[in-house]
Amino acid sequence: MAAEARPTRPIVIIAAFAGSLIVGLVVLLWLLGGLEKVAAPATIGGPFQLTDQNGQVVTEQSLKGKPTLIFFGFTHCPDICPTALFEISQVLQALGKDADRINAYFVSVDPERDTPAAMKDYLSSFDPHLKGLSGTREATDQIEKAYRVYAKKVPTKDADYTMDHTALVYLMDKSGRFVSPFNMKRKPEEAAADLKRYL
Repeated sequence: MAAEARPTRPIVIIAAFAGSLIVGLVVLLWLLGGLEKVAAPATIGGPFQLTDQNGQVVTEQSLKGKPTLIFFGFTHCPDICPTALFEISQVLQALGKDADRINAYFVSVDPERDTPAAMKDYLSSFDPHLKGLSGTREATDQIEKAYRVYAKKVPTKDADYTMDHTALVYLMDKSGRFVSPFNMKRKPEEAAADLKRYL
C-alpha cells in the first residue's frame, strides 16, 4: 500500500508549489496596485480645451480648486437642456454667495451651431455663473470621449437636425475628479446643501 502512495507525493508537492505561486502573484499585484487598476471602474474626465461664451479658454485645469457641475447639451434643444440649466440655475441661486465657489459648465455637443456668440445669447436666460463651452468638432469629440458622453446627430423632416445626448449633470470634486451624477430632482435648497459638502 505504501509503495502505491509514493507516486502521488510529488504531485501534491507540485500542486502546493503552484498554489503558493498563485497566491504570491496575487499579493504582489495587490501591493503594486495592479488589482485595484483592474477592478476600478472606467474613469470619467480627462484633458480638454474649449472656449467659453466670452472667448476665454477653459481646460481640465480650470476645474481644479472648486467643485464643478457639468452638463452636456445644445442650444437648439427643445426641452431637456433648458430644464436642466434652469434647475442648475436654481441651485446656484440657492447657494447665495457660495455660488462664486462653484464651477458650472454647459458643454455643447453641437459645435457646428453653438459658437461662443450663440452660447452667450442662449445663457443670458440663466444664472450668470453658468459658462457655456464649445469648440471644434475634434475638441468636442475629445471631451465627449473623456466624459463618456453619448451624442448623435438626428436628421429632422425639415432638412434640419437635432441631437440625442446624455442628459446627466456631472459632479466633479475640487481636484477635478468625477464624484457621481448630481441629483437635480429635489428642492434647490437640498441640492445646494449637498453641493456645499464639496466646497
